[in-house]
Amino acid sequence: MTPAEPLHQSTEGLTITGLLRRNAQQFPERPALTTGPGPDAGTLTWTQLRAEVAALTRGLTALGLRRGDRMLISMSKRAEHWVTDLAAIHIGALACSTYDTLSTEQIGTLARHSAATVLVLEGEEQLRRWQPVLKDLPHVRAVVLLDWSAAPVGDPRFVAYSAVRGALPPDDAAFEELTDAARPDHPLALVYTSGTTGEPKGVVLTHRNVIHESLMQDQLVPGPEHPRTVAYLPMAHIAERVLGIYLPICNAGHVTICPDPAQLLPTLLAALPHGFFGVPRVWENFAAGLQAKLATLPDAQATAVAQARKTALEVYRLRSAGQDIPAELAKSLEQLDAQVLEPLRAAIGFGACRRAFSGAAPIPTGVLEFLASVGLAVYEVWGLSETTGAATVSTPEVFALGSVGRAGPGIEVKEAPDGELLVRGPVVFAGYLQADGRIEPATDPEGWLPTGDVGSVDSRGIVAVTDRKKEIIITAGGKNIAPTKIESLLRAHPLIAQAVAIGDRRRYLTALLVLDEETAPLWAKANGITEPGLTELARHPTVLAALDTAIEHANSVLSRAEQVKRYRVLAGPWTAESGELTPKLSLRRKAIDQRHADTIESMYT
Repeated sequence: MTPAEPLHQSTEGLTITGLLRRNAQQFPERPALTTGPGPDAGTLTWTQLRAEVAALTRGLTALGLRRGDRMLISMSKRAEHWVTDLAAIHIGALACSTYDTLSTEQIGTLARHSAATVLVLEGEEQLRRWQPVLKDLPHVRAVVLLDWSAAPVGDPRFVAYSAVRGALPPDDAAFEELTDAARPDHPLALVYTSGTTGEPKGVVLTHRNVIHESLMQDQLVPGPEHPRTVAYLPMAHIAERVLGIYLPICNAGHVTICPDPAQLLPTLLAALPHGFFGVPRVWENFAAGLQAKLATLPDAQATAVAQARKTALEVYRLRSAGQDIPAELAKSLEQLDAQVLEPLRAAIGFGACRRAFSGAAPIPTGVLEFLASVGLAVYEVWGLSETTGAATVSTPEVFALGSVGRAGPGIEVKEAPDGELLVRGPVVFAGYLQADGRIEPATDPEGWLPTGDVGSVDSRGIVAVTDRKKEIIITAGGKNIAPTKIESLLRAHPLIAQAVAIGDRRRYLTALLVLDEETAPLWAKANGITEPGLTELARHPTVLAALDTAIEHANSVLSRAEQVKRYRVLAGPWTAESGELTPKLSLRRKAIDQRHADTIESMYT
């Protein structure tokens, strides 16, 4: 029996609505959802969570929300966000969370394309961005507002969340009918892509998609029963939807919500998660923080840590190469980890972490090796919103540094003749939502989805992703160059938050470098710079000398055509609000080219 067969058998017939009912019946008093760390944190058990979902489901039905309708949610990470999303699922409507960073114009585009009939907004901040477009949204029948004190006067479409929740008395029979009405291939959720290469597309996912993705993670890297996780990414991000909503429902886990990313460390220390997913910037920040902590250790402790790190890194590299670990070396690492490394991980909330993943963009291998050297092995995954998140997963048993693992159980990945990676399997989405409400599949007649990523599959089935197909640089000399390889090498330096390789149809490659607003000032102070403002640092001779060295180091491992000939330093920071990054922190290359055209041109004149 292949690994895919037991997974298929365990997922057959399951729905998110049915699993939520199972949790409320079998684990009624276990915690499901905790908001924030500290003594004031509020927790919903599985019974309480399902009761809240049932109450809001009745109210949304009374508002006229029906199966097949679309509903947009603009709300911070709070329990009501989970409740609203799950209520829509029970009705059979497509709920879609929007990014907090969207402009009013972008909000209007999504609202018109989705033809949403119901909006659920949190309060004044969300209303400020939504109100200018509400008059142009004839599809919207109701706007549910959580903070009723922010409600505008004179718009009859507005209704308080509390009024919706309490609109109708309990009706257990009707709610159980809705629970049973869901089918594995029914549409479940709507996720808009971040639009790195064009207009956002509406990805429609099914119950089967999200349940297979969730249980696949548990099968590949088993964890304890009722595992603890932390939800800190935007709810519009496919990773948070899977890891923060669907996976905990599948394994009856306990989610701690981190409403403010600035509170991630205290939340980790309070929740002690068994698993954690981070985009590369998150892991880079953890690595920088640990490096700063190691630099302050007393000499005796520093020596012990250095020896333990050396042993951990040796084991990690052997495993990456697919080689056996000598028994004596494994025993030595076990002892050193317990005595020396585990306290380091515990200091940042990872003492209980059994699976740590990185995805959404390439992560510098130097960051992976540093984290592995303190016993925090982070494994890369790869996928898209269209594949419900991860299609390939690196595991402790099978991984290769710089690659993204093997296809998950039941999933196939192959190369097209032009190098584009194709995916087939139960995680591939139902299709793109069209403006007229249709769902249009994006697979070929054999079920293969073109991903837009270029890469390779080796003899062990391990996938390496080179770049986005549309982002490959073709120089004036005809050389095809993957920019992410270069950018990943540059971002390994603690001064650099973002790096952009430039050179399409040009004679040579250049780069834009953006300083890291968190680590650059710390680096500056450590190097005797008394005025560590980003603007000053961007032109400081000591900083420029360090960046010269970073460029030289990257060039030393790149081919001649890939080497960066000139660069410019920008103070930054770049954010989704400033326009250079998507809400998922991916580069908006077209916007960068336009916004910094003069700076780019200066490197070629």
